[in-house]
Amino acid sequence: MSQDQMNKGFDPSPETLPPITNGFDKKNISEMPDKMNNHNYEGKEKKDLEDDQPERAMWGNQLEFLMSCIATSVGLGNVWRFPFVAYQNGGGAFLIPYIIVLILIGKPMYYLEGVLGQFSSRNSIKVWSMTPAMKGTGYAQALGCGYILSYYVSIIALCLYYLSMSFQSTLPWAICNPEWLNCVPSELTENIVLTENSTSSAELYFVKTVLQQSDGIEGGLGAPIWYLTLCLLASWVIIFLIVARGVKSSGKAAYFLALFPYVVMIILLISTSILPGAGTGILFFITPQWDKLLELDVWYAAVTQVFFSLSVCTGAIIMFSSYNGFRQNVYRDAMIVTTLDTFTSLLSGITIFGILGNLAYVLNQEVKDVVGTAGTGLAFVSYPDAIAKTFQPQLFSVLFFLMMTVLGVGSAVALLSTINTVLLDSFPRVPTIIMSAFSCSAGFLIGLVYVTPGGQYILEMVDHYGGTFLILFCAIAEVIGVFWLYGLENLCLDIEFMLGIKTSVYWRFCWGLITPAMMIVVFVYALATSTELVFGVDYYYPVAGTVAGYLMLFVGVALVPIGIVAVMFKNRTGNFVETLKQSFRPKSTWGPRSTITRNEWTLYKKDAMAEREKLQVGWFTHIWLSLSKGYERRL
Repeated sequence: MSQDQMNKGFDPSPETLPPITNGFDKKNISEMPDKMNNHNYEGKEKKDLEDDQPERAMWGNQLEFLMSCIATSVGLGNVWRFPFVAYQNGGGAFLIPYIIVLILIGKPMYYLEGVLGQFSSRNSIKVWSMTPAMKGTGYAQALGCGYILSYYVSIIALCLYYLSMSFQSTLPWAICNPEWLNCVPSELTENIVLTENSTSSAELYFVKTVLQQSDGIEGGLGAPIWYLTLCLLASWVIIFLIVARGVKSSGKAAYFLALFPYVVMIILLISTSILPGAGTGILFFITPQWDKLLELDVWYAAVTQVFFSLSVCTGAIIMFSSYNGFRQNVYRDAMIVTTLDTFTSLLSGITIFGILGNLAYVLNQEVKDVVGTAGTGLAFVSYPDAIAKTFQPQLFSVLFFLMMTVLGVGSAVALLSTINTVLLDSFPRVPTIIMSAFSCSAGFLIGLVYVTPGGQYILEMVDHYGGTFLILFCAIAEVIGVFWLYGLENLCLDIEFMLGIKTSVYWRFCWGLITPAMMIVVFVYALATSTELVFGVDYYYPVAGTVAGYLMLFVGVALVPIGIVAVMFKNRTGNFVETLKQSFRPKSTWGPRSTITRNEWTLYKKDAMAEREKLQVGWFTHIWLSLSKGYERRL
């Protein structure tokens, strides 16, 4: 293969995809530098394509990357979302589809994004130089990341507000306001009289005092609430201070953001496990309902929970790993984070249902009757209601909301850093602190929508259409772009060059077949069974709200085909087939960032190409050999 062909990239056809080998002449990759010294290859003295760019930031050490990933993936979704989703979808039985989805989708996607970022040292948009026509996927992920970040910080603001209110001698949500009808004080533990219209003071405090929630959005959203606006501003200031210097500052903060929540969670677990009725709540959480396993809704819930929890397909993992050293063991880090995330979800589920079990014991009710609703209702109604009845409500409240704040900040830092990295890579001359200030200011202004009386209605809509459907679509596009267009065998070769390890059959079948098939089925099922979005129990969004939601989704989805058309127009040749090949073929800039490493990789791939061309296999044979590691056995 000529140098000119190498510069054009590799055509994803069986004749051009390179095989997995053990290195040059089947030697270990560690011998490559010595071999490189014996090659007088063309292009050795060429200027690297990125030498004129400012030096890319790097993590201070490998542990900073691991801590940052833990702080990102272990977030609010583990505490308020997982316990309720598990309860709603079969209790202990939900763990079976959840773990299966984690193994077949979660871990493969997390490892994939870690590999892509580390191999290319590029953000979630520029990484698509491997398949230029799919660049719209990167923009769609960035948009989805922006959707999530826009409302995520408003939730942190609520956590900060509750944290500040927790230092009062009497928790404000534990008692009733005189103007509240049918109110039951949350601090009561005996002589409680309940009627059909009874409402806890914790719920009334959240809806009427904190949110000042309107009856709908038909009459407008209303003006931002001043104290929530201040909490929102404080949240963005905290995030800005962490990301102001990029990974140099966020990497140091990651130790606290990743480890502190575990300290609080363990304290809460020990404290709640000794409360009366806690065991009943925990058993209620883990007791399986086997009939739920046959429902597709349960599997859909498992997929969305895995995506929400691990933060995959938002660009965050690609962004963090792009600051790694080229030879860092990202495989080990991916396995640690995904396993720890599952452990944390289980730990938080046991803790939360221990608290709810105690609440059921105090009220002399069944656990299922005190669970309440998911989302913000669970975090700011059910938990505060239960905490108000504990023997040290102020202590429990401070610990709980401090933990929630730190968890939220950890994930928000990753989401903002993702957008920041995209902007900084596009405008490399702009100082990081200036770009961070711009991003945080824009985020604060957008977030004002969520601290209005109608803000929770918008939050629910953005989360549903922009945070769930769009991210799942991006995941499908990502897998297709990497494995079906760039090529499964190509990526496996890149991994072996970078890490010196072979890709097993498990990863190959997941990436090439199982993961995309499962996600496509779930996505189609979700669209086919999609019903009108409902807020709370009985509020149906007006037509304008539903249209706005689908418009958010459509804009994100449309970025992918728009990107394909734009790249094909840019690479038009007059011949459709040739234009197609040019558009989907990797750019000459694709590969490791370092000049020396890029040249090593070019020669390594050229050598592998020569071995592949000797086999002359057909397309279907190539697919089977790629999935089954057949190339390694034949060479």
